[in-house]
Amino acid sequence: MNLQILPLEKHKPRIADETQLAFGKQFTDRMFVMQYKTGKGWHDARIQPYQPFALDPAAMVLHYAQEIFEGLKAFRRPDGQVALFRPMDNFRRFNHGARRMCMPEVDESFMLQALKELVRLEADWVPRSEGTSLYIRPTLIASEPMLGVRPADEYLCFIILCPVGAYYKGGLAPVKIWISDHYVRAAHGGTGEVKTGGNYAASLFAAREAGAKGYDQVLWLDAKEKKHVEEVGSMNICFLFDGKLVTSPLAGTILDGITRRSILALARDMGLDIEQRALSVDEIFAGAENGRLSEAFGTGTAVVISPVGQFTYRDQTVVLGDGKTTGKVTRKLYDTLTGIQYGRLPDTHGWVDLL
Repeated sequence: MNLQILPLEKHKPRIADETQLAFGKQFTDRMFVMQYKTGKGWHDARIQPYQPFALDPAAMVLHYAQEIFEGLKAFRRPDGQVALFRPMDNFRRFNHGARRMCMPEVDESFMLQALKELVRLEADWVPRSEGTSLYIRPTLIASEPMLGVRPADEYLCFIILCPVGAYYKGGLAPVKIWISDHYVRAAHGGTGEVKTGGNYAASLFAAREAGAKGYDQVLWLDAKEKKHVEEVGSMNICFLFDGKLVTSPLAGTILDGITRRSILALARDMGLDIEQRALSVDEIFAGAENGRLSEAFGTGTAVVISPVGQFTYRDQTVVLGDGKTTGKVTRKLYDTLTGIQYGRLPDTHGWVDLL
């Protein structure tokens, strides 16, 4: 399939002060788009000016939520070069989600080629300040106009780009977590391991309730017993327990996070033992009180690492350390991963894709 480059007639105004970059507010001049139709396959791949879509009110994505998306970043390095971080892993996961949601798979190599060309064209949008990056959002939606519960016959795939600052204004500062014993994010046999919008929509009510109580995120528990840790907000979560890095297993209910994979690899490089097992709320509270649990943090593309300073469950609260200081292991993992992403440290794992 050929990739068309459509002309750009005018540029958008940009935020001159990169310290004022918000997350997910401003988008670049161009986007990638291609379409699919059963019997024809993927067609009309193009890089075009960023613009709204015209969707039929009966488009199936609007009624049956058949859609998936990804999130990755491009980074400006000290020499001015732009680097993508593990992009092929994102497109492989994109196809895994497409299979689960009964959507057509994409050619991963072609998508990587198209993404690179898009970022090259928009390279001036990649910010240069510390902690900034270009957030990348590949998305696939069911566009067929049809009311009826079945997989669609027409789809729209697109990639948009967004220059961003830090996800949290406080930077790498410990957050307060509320553990929900009522709401659940996903159940076995569901779509918890897929980056599909329905998972995020289902999390909003509990997140709003947590915010009203003064907490930064919700820690989700398993749907069956409501006692074992799964994810925190929209992130994977890790615990430094007895000097080992403990995280929930990939059992179909949590996302196989690219940042999670990277952190586990770097932890092994540091000589840490890794345990992927179910960790209960009781263990968290007992461990925080007796010192066996020393650090905890969420991982995700948007935040990279988000340290946890406090957990609250029902009427109980435990604080890790002083609740305000990022743990030494958490800090080292953050510095190492971002060092690789921004080119300050060598990439010994082959994760960086330079443009």
